[in-house]
Parts: sequence; C-alpha cells; structure tokens
Amino acid sequence: MSHELLETYACMPTTERGRGILISGDAKSNSIVYTNGRSVVMMNLQNPLNVSVYGDHAYPATVARFSPNGEWVASADASGSVRIWGTRNDFVLKKEFRVLSARIDDLQWSPDGLRIVACGEGKGKSFVRAFMWDSGTNVGEFDGHSRRVLSCAYKPTRPFRVVTCGEDFLLNFYEGPPFRFKLSHRDHSNFVNCVRYSPDGSKFISVSSDKKGIIFDGNSAEKIGELSSEGGHTGSIYAVSWSPDGKLVLTVSADKSAKVWDITEDNNGKVKKTLTCPGTGGVEDMLVGCLWLNDYLVTVSLGGTISIFLASDLDKAPTAFSGHMKNVSSLTILRSNPRVLLSSSYDGLIVKWIQGIGYSEKLQRKENSQIKCLAAVEEEIVTSGFDNKIRRVSLHGDQCGDAEAIDIGSQPKDLSVALLSPELALVSIDSGVVMLRGAKIVSTINLGFIVTASAVSPDGNEAIIGGQDGKLHIYSISGDTLVEEAVLEKHRGAISVIRYSPDLSMFASGDVNREAIVWDRASREVKLKNMLYHTARINCLAWSPDSLRIATGSLDTCVIIYEVYQPASSRITIKGAHLGGVYGLAFTDEYSLVSSGEDAFIRVWRITPP
Repeated sequence: MSHELLETYACMPTTERGRGILISGDAKSNSIVYTNGRSVVMMNLQNPLNVSVYGDHAYPATVARFSPNGEWVASADASGSVRIWGTRNDFVLKKEFRVLSARIDDLQWSPDGLRIVACGEGKGKSFVRAFMWDSGTNVGEFDGHSRRVLSCAYKPTRPFRVVTCGEDFLLNFYEGPPFRFKLSHRDHSNFVNCVRYSPDGSKFISVSSDKKGIIFDGNSAEKIGELSSEGGHTGSIYAVSWSPDGKLVLTVSADKSAKVWDITEDNNGKVKKTLTCPGTGGVEDMLVGCLWLNDYLVTVSLGGTISIFLASDLDKAPTAFSGHMKNVSSLTILRSNPRVLLSSSYDGLIVKWIQGIGYSEKLQRKENSQIKCLAAVEEEIVTSGFDNKIRRVSLHGDQCGDAEAIDIGSQPKDLSVALLSPELALVSIDSGVVMLRGAKIVSTINLGFIVTASAVSPDGNEAIIGGQDGKLHIYSISGDTLVEEAVLEKHRGAISVIRYSPDLSMFASGDVNREAIVWDRASREVKLKNMLYHTARINCLAWSPDSLRIATGSLDTCVIIYEVYQPASSRITIKGAHLGGVYGLAFTDEYSLVSSGEDAFIRVWRITPP
C-alpha cells in the first residue's frame, strides 16, 4: 500500500485581542502567507485547498514574508529568530539568524532582496535590526524607540529609507544604508499599529489605535495629509495596505469594518467604500489584518475568518472561509453522509467540512464551552467538556438546537455513544463510568480502578473499559448495570483508546506505551499483534468501513495504517502527518482517511490498495 495527500483544510492565522496581525502575499503566484503556532502557511487565493506548510520553527512563528522575487520566505518567531527558506522543493533552509532577543512583530525585505529589517520586542535598546539576508551582518543602528516596535516599512525605491512605529506612539525615520536615525514624529496619541510605503515610494501611511491614519512624504518624512474623519473608523485601526497602483488604501479596524480610501491629489484620504464582512456581530468579528494583492482584498477577523473581496467588483459579496486555530482534538463523520466531517477544537469551536469543497460552516452553538470529546449520531451531537458537563445538541442544518447540559460531577475522560441505540451514552470518569440514557443519568458505577478509556458496542449490550493498569475489562450491560465478563491483559501501559470494528467482529485498543492490539470479539484472543511502530503514545485509532484496515495516530506526528489480515510489518506510515501530534482519525470510505492534529489542520489522505 502507498498513500498520497488529497486535500488540506488549513488552520486560520493566530490572532490576539487588541493587536493587529500581518499577512503578506506574493503578487506573482497570488499566494498569501500567515502563521499559526509553529506553522507557516502558504495558501493560494484562487484555490484555498492548495496549501503548503513550513513547520521547522522551534518556537511559535509570528510573521512571514515573501522576498521580492517570490523565491524565498523570511519567517520570524517568538524567540527573535528569522529563518530564510526557499518556496520550492522541500523548503530548503538558506539561513537562520538570531535577530532580536524577544518576539519579532514585523519584518520587511528591501526591494533588491538583499537586506531584511525586523522589529519587535527587545531587551534593552534593540527593538529594530536590519541585516544582510545572506550573512546576517548589521546594516546600521536603529535607536529612538523605548517600547515594543509593532511595524516597520522599507522604501521600495532608491534612496532607501526605513520607517518604524510602535507602542511608544512614535514614528521614526531612518536614512541609509547603513541606516541612521533622521527624525521622529509624535502625531499619534496611541499605539501606532502599522506603517506601509506606497508601491512607488513617494509616500507612506501610518495607522493607529487613536482611529487616525496619517500620510507622510516618502523622502523627507514630513506630514502631508491624513485620512478624513468623515465616515472614518470608530475603533482602533489595526492594519493598512496599499493598492498596486498606489491610489487607494485598505484599512481594517476593531469597529468590525474594512474601508477602501481614495488618496486624492492633495494627499488626503476620502472613504470610497465601506466593506462589511459576514458575521454575527460579536467580538470575534473585529478585523485585525488586511492585504491588497493584485485584484484581491483580503481581511482577517479576530475569530479567524478570512474574507476575500474583488477590487474589480467591490459590491460583490466576499468569499469567506474559516477553520480552527487550536488543537483539533476530535473528528467525526456523519453516517448519513460520509462526505461531511465535523471537527472540534478545545476552544469550543465545531466546524463542518465537506470533502472536495473544504470549509462549509461553523456550527453556531448557544453557549461556547470548551470541548474535550465529540461524537455525532444522525441528527445529534454529543460533546463532553472540561466543565464536567455532557451536552446533547440537535442539529438542524448549520443551526444547533437547544443543548441539554448534564452535569456528571467529575471530569469526563472519554465519551462513547451506542450508534444503533443513540440515547445510550457511556462516559468514563476517573473512578468509573456514568451511564446516560437521553439526558438522564441512569447510573454512576464505581469500578474500583482508575479508568482511562471506554467504548460501548453499537447495539448497546457490551462495554469495554480500559484502565491505568493496562487491563481491558469487558462488561455486559444489563438494564442500567454492568456485569464483568472478562479481563484481558496484554498492554504494558495505560489504555488510551478503544474502538469497535464496524462489522462488530473485532475491537482494537491502543495504549500510552505506543502499542495497539486488534482483538477477536468472540474468542477474545489477540488477532493482530506486534503493532509497535509508533515512538510515543497512541492518541486515536479508526477502522475502515469494511473492517479490513485500521489506522492509529500518535503524539509522534505519524499515522500508521495496518491491514488486519496481513502481518503488522506490511503497514504504511504517513510521517509528519501533523506537527505536534495526531489527535483525530476517521475513514470516510474504504481507502480515504481524514486526520487532524495539534497544528489545527485537517488532512485527507488517499490510500492506494496493494
């Protein structure tokens, strides 16, 4: 067997309340680049499923930019390092430099692609540095800032200039190279969030949390105009981007709107159009990032929704898509339509995806509690949270009905629903299990050992409960009580996951000591052993619908697929499926596997039969 990656559903950019984020683009390929966690994500705007990811940073990545020729990307992280790598074949690393002593917030290439200026947090005085891209030698001294520098801009034409702005309300102007401090402006009365040069280098604009935008001359840095307050923003302006011809600018703000401004002959800005992005009107609709790339206007909201407007037709509704921003811990498939996936991340977001299309919608729940496990049956979702509550939510299209919250009194470890009689649910807690029928707790059973995983058979007659001691206890369910039938000992670590096969003839279990075992259900003998090819704990496992294949996902970032009737050595391994570990797996058909993980991505794999 072999495998190929069919589709990638990307994570969204990491956002932070009260801060702008910087996304950048490459005009030649119509690609944008943004960061989430340790991943640097490149996405093609014409086809958002066309995504590639660079994951070699050791710390969370903060900003990334294409070089002027589009061949290289410079990406920076929270430790102050900048990595420069090629956009083609396997992202070959050219150089890594330690630039600042703390987080980098913005970086820019010089127009000839030979120098990079980076700014951010720093210990002491160095908040900004410019260096040669191949050797890392300093190009000038940048003093004059006393607090974190949020943004910098490099003049795109000769004579070169650098402008920086930050949390000390200052806008500093440097001449060079080698760069020397020239002058400083204090026209803003709050954090200056973003500064950008126009494409011809004749002027630059700065925007600030004081709701103002000011335009300066590109060579002398004297103030020549500002954005009109008439029809202007009513909240902090977080980001600004020029149109390719330099006649218009796009701004986004905490007032949940994006505005396109006409820059007139006298260098003042008038509102040409206000763009409203789709949303519910909550805090998560604040816009924190924007980019004008060729004919596309891209905006990013605090909740991680990317909206794409067309400059040629601003009245047309935008294309909007979203995704997860945190670890995707559960993945489930609607049995009525196996092309529809539901995934949940622990911040309480449930997203619906359609295979072949990608993002479909976010499920709007009445309350946003955190989610630990998620199970779906026909028209109902069952979730367990960190607040000791189990919720049953009915699904109507994209709307969720009212949730019935059932408090089980202690932290749910694992959640399992009997697929054929879905009112029965089994929730494992530290000391035992809680049995639910509908929204009622029918029994809480103390089993006398520490429970780590559980599964209930689809017909609701049998339960398998795994313990901290690595033993599997098999119980028959009679009425509302459990009767112990057998204890299976083979695992050498705490059980982490148990799953029944779809044809009910087998079940599989995985442990934290990296081993998985397939058992025959009738004889309770081991059916497939030596499944010891992971190097860390097994987080999840899934059966193919025909019960011939089993996939395991682990903290070691790999997914391994075994044929049940072949020896374990004839497995296939998908290496590095998810940065930081694989947490969710599901088969959509005999040879299609969906995985999700710590990196907030969801990937669809196609397995080719032997």
